[in-house]
Amino acid sequence: MRVPLSWLGEFVDLAPGTTPEDVHAALVSVGLEEEEIHRFEVSGPIVVGEVLEFVGEEQTNGKTINWCQVRVAPDGELAADGGPAVHGIICGAHNFAVGDKVVVTLPGASLPGPFPIAARKTYGHTSDGMIASARELGLGDEHDGILLLKNLGIDAPVGTDAIALLGLDDSAVEINVTPDRGYAFSIRGVAREYSHATGVAFRDPALALTVVAPVTRFPVTIDDQAPIRDRNGATVFVTRVVRGVDPTRPTPAWMIARLGLVGIRSISLVVDVTNYVMFELGQPLHGYDLDKLTGGIIVRRATAGEKFTTLDAVTRTLSVEDLLITDESGPIGLAGVMGGANTEISAQTVNVLVEAANFDPVSIARSARRHKLPSEASKRFERGVDPQVAAVAAARVVQLLVDLAGGTADDLGSVYNEAPASEPIRLPTGFVSGLIGLAYTGDEVRDALVDVGVSLVEADGDLQVTPPSWRPDLTDKWTLAEEVARIVGYDRIPSVLPIAPPGRGLTRTQTLRRTVAQTLAATGHTEVLTYPFVSEQANNLFGAGVAALGAVSAAEADSGAIAADGGAASAVPVSIPQMKVANPLDGEAPFLRTSMLPGLLQIAHRNRSRGLVDVAIYEQGLVFRPEAGVTYGTAVLPAGGERPSAEAEASLIAGIVPQPLLVGVVLVGNDVRHQPGLPAVAAGWQSALAAVQQVALATGVRIEVRQGRHPAMHPGRTAELFVTVPAATAAASTVSVGFAGELLPAVADDYDLPAVVAVAEINLGLVFAQAGGDLTVTPIRTMPAATQDLSLVVSASVPAAALRTAVAEGAGDLLEHIELVDDYRGAGVEPGQKSLTFALRFRGEERTLTAAEASAARLAGVAVAAERFGATLRE
Repeated sequence: MRVPLSWLGEFVDLAPGTTPEDVHAALVSVGLEEEEIHRFEVSGPIVVGEVLEFVGEEQTNGKTINWCQVRVAPDGELAADGGPAVHGIICGAHNFAVGDKVVVTLPGASLPGPFPIAARKTYGHTSDGMIASARELGLGDEHDGILLLKNLGIDAPVGTDAIALLGLDDSAVEINVTPDRGYAFSIRGVAREYSHATGVAFRDPALALTVVAPVTRFPVTIDDQAPIRDRNGATVFVTRVVRGVDPTRPTPAWMIARLGLVGIRSISLVVDVTNYVMFELGQPLHGYDLDKLTGGIIVRRATAGEKFTTLDAVTRTLSVEDLLITDESGPIGLAGVMGGANTEISAQTVNVLVEAANFDPVSIARSARRHKLPSEASKRFERGVDPQVAAVAAARVVQLLVDLAGGTADDLGSVYNEAPASEPIRLPTGFVSGLIGLAYTGDEVRDALVDVGVSLVEADGDLQVTPPSWRPDLTDKWTLAEEVARIVGYDRIPSVLPIAPPGRGLTRTQTLRRTVAQTLAATGHTEVLTYPFVSEQANNLFGAGVAALGAVSAAEADSGAIAADGGAASAVPVSIPQMKVANPLDGEAPFLRTSMLPGLLQIAHRNRSRGLVDVAIYEQGLVFRPEAGVTYGTAVLPAGGERPSAEAEASLIAGIVPQPLLVGVVLVGNDVRHQPGLPAVAAGWQSALAAVQQVALATGVRIEVRQGRHPAMHPGRTAELFVTVPAATAAASTVSVGFAGELLPAVADDYDLPAVVAVAEINLGLVFAQAGGDLTVTPIRTMPAATQDLSLVVSASVPAAALRTAVAEGAGDLLEHIELVDDYRGAGVEPGQKSLTFALRFRGEERTLTAAEASAARLAGVAVAAERFGATLRE
């Protein structure tokens, strides 16, 4: 809402020198948020001039210009710019005549843009200023010709300051009006708030008008067959008639200036008057051409499929919930939103029917959103309009049309008022102080509430409070207490830092989450936040990324159970049902995510498109993984004022979709940047596994890496991640907790990313479940080590990790370290086979091992590998 200071000053006394910043500060103190300050951005000298003579001159470019002699100061006086009283000015417009008074911007002036004015030579003359149009002054969109003061009904002496004359010296403050403060969508409401903030007297414009009841009834019927919330769509409907309006009369300059400051362009005098009163009193109004109406007015709901052409010349298909204003010919207005083209005010209108109504907020809000027709009227109706101001607003429009348009107030009209009265609220003594935490006196509470406009009655020591008609947000004792705190002053409420009770801190999960985040950030990854909404295609591709794919027994893990195609037997993606959002923000991404990776890949793409070629990002968050065959969200919500029973609470919890906690990592570009003497290292699957190991170190959980498969990832460069789950009565088992590796190049290309994109995704919930257990510490051995190499030939389908595990188990406790150092496939090795070389380090605890002991342990490892995988020594 924009509030011109000159307009505000009509209803409250502004101290001399009050600035927009002062008004903003005062309104902020009573809870209204400041936005911007609006000015016309013009500076003088800008004066009233009179055209003395002009000569039309045709130019070589085919354009005809006028060389004008314009008087800009009285005879014998200097002009405002220090020049002569008569200036020569070039003008391209042709809508003026000798003797017309115009607005002249003299050298040194500045117009919106900014557009400085200076004497300049053009078309063979020195133009000493400019004759301005309405658009050049910021008064409207008219630019076909210059602004003639006679068209504004102004006849001022030559040389008069046009800035003050046209109201261009005014400014407006803009405030943000919250949904519960609909009354602040008016100068009346904001002036009342300014009075609360500063203590100056408030002059209610609604009390300054005399409302005359119509003598002859204009037929109006309220026929609402489909009320919303058991309330009729129209509770107030007032009509008044003004006859003999002069359609040629201009809108006054002061009204154009004020409407411009509030963001409304001038259209015609009748329309401008209805808009002006809407901003003044907060009551939306509509004017109909009375001669275009057929019969009386009927307010009704639309029929299914009914058509209506609004003022913007768009034919709309209506819903049965839409409230219509109709006459005998059909719809003439979409109630509270926009009027119809068939009865609109035109340049031929002489008899006007003024409508001021109060419509149901829910109905108007739904219609405005349904037809995508936000308007100043709907903005007010959906927040609640004072139902008692309609008759006053109609009377104000009649008054202005009589005074400004030469009309005559007719005794024809109607008044329908079925608005419910405000219900009294009981405010117990001491309640406000107890809720706010500040000792308010009884007089402070009463004075603050009376200042708001309520009526008070003492009842058994408590207060019976009846809110005013313009405050539908005052509904209970809590909202009344908030008003007392606001009016008395928020600065009175002390800032007290609560003392945290001892013995509390972060939960175990919170601590682990922070540790993982800090570890990844410390190793060069940047934390990001993504939207949890993705496309169906992305969910289908990535949704099986980090599911708990079932427990694998210890025996299976040790044997490295191999699928027919060489992948780990358990690493088969599963199909996960998807959750579709009923009202998605983006129609192309209506599903709740089942993986973190789609959002991270979009962020990686966005950063690369803006020049950041090396990207290492991560995110912790929840994903949505409904179980197949389970229906969610069917539990009945309990009443808001009571605690749900244990059964109801359990039903609510059971109806929530499982939301495991995941961490996703994406790396694109170089993992190590090029430096002098150090080549760049591109990010790849090794980088993804390094991030996984950082998570393992941060949580103290051993994450086992095996070869895996994933529909979005590169075959042969995909690792499945496992953690060991101990069991009390059976052998320990391993559970899949995620994937790491490189994306398929085709998938990377879909996101406009390079062919190599490293990714990792881990189910932190499963990892955290194993964190925090007893740590096994291996003592440091001080005896000399014995090192040997071992080369084994096995099938190419055997995972190196499984072979390594077998060798380590066979070698026993003497084996201190085993590391894969070579994977050879070529001459000397049969097709379909591979040679894996391991570096072994043996060490005794209390003595130096002999070569024979180390060799024996090595051969024991070979024996186990041969038994499980048919491995043979390569000589």
